[in-house]
Amino acid sequence: MTIGQALALVRKHGIVLMSARGPVPNLAEAIAGGPIRGSWWGHPDSHAIFRIATAVAESPDVHVCRLVDGKITFVHRRLWPALARLSDDLPKKRIAAVRDEHTPRGHHRTVTVPFSRAMPESVWIASRRMTKQDAVAILGEDLLRRVAGGDRE
Repeated sequence: MTIGQALALVRKHGIVLMSARGPVPNLAEAIAGGPIRGSWWGHPDSHAIFRIATAVAESPDVHVCRLVDGKITFVHRRLWPALARLSDDLPKKRIAAVRDEHTPRGHHRTVTVPFSRAMPESVWIASRRMTKQDAVAILGEDLLRRVAGGDRE
């Protein structure tokens, strides 16, 4: 799978998990071409999975958060207004942007940015043009029930 194909997968499905199992597709398994037993880090395609997933996470068309079951989730730009419309009703930790960063000393850390600051103004404007019912229909009631089970911080 190429980076372009991975981005097309996220665009098509709207919401894709990085590697966890859940109610939406899983990018690591799509890259590997099938189910992965254990951690994807131990898979023969781990370098490709890392490279492609990193590129997807860095795309300006992808919001990276912990939306589904608290696991790393890629959300395509076309769904951002629906998330924004429902943001007051969703757990703040689940919709906050997350990104990995390396410190000057070589350490790894995860940086979290509140959803309200992560989204451009155009997304907030678009979100005000839709009803909550529209947003629920776009994201799906089953998925939202699963998300709502998270901590409300």
